[in-house]
Amino acid sequence: MEDQIRLQLEKDPVMANIVASTQIPDLELNHDIYQGLVRSIIYQQLSGKAANTIHQRFLALFNDGYPHTDQVLAYDIEKLRSVGLSRQKASYIQNVANFFEAHHPVQLTWDEWDDERLIKHLTQIKGVGKWTVEMILMFWLGRPDVLPVDDLGIQQAMIKAYKIEEKGRQLKVRMKELAAPWRPYRSYGSRLLWRWLDASK
Repeated sequence: MEDQIRLQLEKDPVMANIVASTQIPDLELNHDIYQGLVRSIIYQQLSGKAANTIHQRFLALFNDGYPHTDQVLAYDIEKLRSVGLSRQKASYIQNVANFFEAHHPVQLTWDEWDDERLIKHLTQIKGVGKWTVEMILMFWLGRPDVLPVDDLGIQQAMIKAYKIEEKGRQLKVRMKELAAPWRPYRSYGSRLLWRWLDASK
C-alpha cells in the first residue's frame, strides 16, 4: 500500500490498528466490464469453489473461452442452464449480453465515466444491482474511493471494529460517517476490513 494511502487511513485510530496488522494484495485489473458482470452474476450467492466450477463450465461453451454477446444470446436458456446456472442467472446473463450488444458493441475503457454514472448506467440491466457494480468498480477498474455499505462483510467488519449498535438504514448512515476520514481511499479501507474480518474469525 502506498504511503499516502496508509497515512490517510491512519487518521482514523481504529483503521490505524487494522492497517498495522493487515495486508491486502495488489489488484489485477481488467477493464472488461461486460465479462466482469457476467462473472459476478455467476458468483452471486455461491461459495467460491462452486462458483468457479460453474464459471469454467460456462466459459467452455465458447470456442475461445470468451462469452461473446452474440453467442450468449444465440443460446437458449436451457443450454446456459446445462452448466449449472439457475434459470434466473441464465436470464440475467442474457440481459447483460443484450445490453452490451445494444449499447456498447465496441470495448470501452470507461476512464471518463465517474463512479455514480457507471452505477446508474449499469443498474439499468435487470439482474445487476448497485453492489454488483461497486464490486466491478473496486476489483475490475481499481476505483479508489468506493464504500459498499450494502456488503454484508463490510457491515460485519465495521460493526465489530467500531462497536456499531445501529441497524438497518441507520447502520449504513453510520458506516458512511465513520468511513469519511478514509476519503479518497475508501476502497482500500474496505478491502482491509474484508481481510481483517477473515483473519479474525
